[in-house]
This record gives sequence, structure tokens and C-alpha cells, in this order.
Amino acid sequence: MPQNRYPEPWRLVAGLLGLAAVLLGAIAAHALKDHQASAAVERAANYQLIHAVVLFAATFASGRMATLAKWALLAGMLMFCGGIYAKYLFLFPKAGNIAPLGGVTLMLGWLFLGLTATQRGAPDTR
Repeated sequence: MPQNRYPEPWRLVAGLLGLAAVLLGAIAAHALKDHQASAAVERAANYQLIHAVVLFAATFASGRMATLAKWALLAGMLMFCGGIYAKYLFLFPKAGNIAPLGGVTLMLGWLFLGLTATQRGAPDTR
């Protein structure tokens, strides 16, 4: 199998997001005393971890829809998870207002990822 001569920066981004998700999940479980804050940060970390894996998987797809999927997943994680982290870890309550937009952006990422199957040259799975 020929090796790709160019590094895949999206895989590095996905790996770092996964690392951060595990770290933030540990903070939620062990360092936060407020139950609501702990639950919210843990939920955000779980969403981030799941979507970091999906982002990594998306690096194996190509084309316009795959590119849109990767950007939407990244933006969605930053807005959804980042908004929750900012609200509960950095005590910036208004940051939580961006989380719903992040959730919609994550959904768009999934849609774009699914649409990669409709692109010309997509592998036939029949």
C-alpha cells in the first residue's frame, strides 16, 4: 500500500481533541464539586470524544462533502463543547448560549459525512 507523502493534519487535530476530551472528562469526574457543572462538563467531554473519533474516521473520506464534514465537526465541537466548558470551567455563563448552535453544526457534520456516499467515485458497498 503506497504511503501518503503529505501529513494529515486532521488526524492530529482529532487526536488532540480526543486527548482533551479524556482530560476534561477526568476533571469533571474528580475536580468539580458542583454536581450540575460536573454532569455538564462530563457530557460535553463525551460528545467531544465521540466526535473526535468521527472526525478521525472522516479523514479517510475525500471530496467536498468530506471537507465540509470535517470543518462542521470541528466547529460544532468548539461551539458545543467549548461553550459548556467556558460556562462551567471558566465561569462565563453566557458562553453556554453558543452550545445549541454547536449542536446544530455537529448535526450538519453528520449530514455532510453521510452525503460523502453520494459523491461521484464513492465506493459501491453493494
